[in-house]
Amino acid sequence: MITLTDRAVEKVKEFITQQEQAYSGVRLAVVAGGCSGFEYRMKLETSRQDDDQIIEQDGVQVFVDPQSLLYLEGTEVDFVESIQGSGFSFRNPNSTGSCGCGESFHV
Repeated sequence: MITLTDRAVEKVKEFITQQEQAYSGVRLAVVAGGCSGFEYRMKLETSRQDDDQIIEQDGVQVFVDPQSLLYLEGTEVDFVESIQGSGFSFRNPNSTGSCGCGESFHV
């Protein structure tokens, strides 16, 4: 199961309410790329796809396609703020390593 921390849920809700367009949730995906092989993608979505797995947490819908779910099972999504900046972070038990900047991972 994929989970979002309270802080991540709060930020997703904040981003959705700031938009002019009505969004129903957020999509999490894994795509090929980056210096370690895979990258996380996260974007607001207006609707689900037919084959999506839908995870609802504290009023936030998370849409995940079946292929990405294989790589994201057990992942915790957090929102962090530090001196280097702020953004969503992924604690993925399926990852066997990542690049130096932390933007991509491999399994």
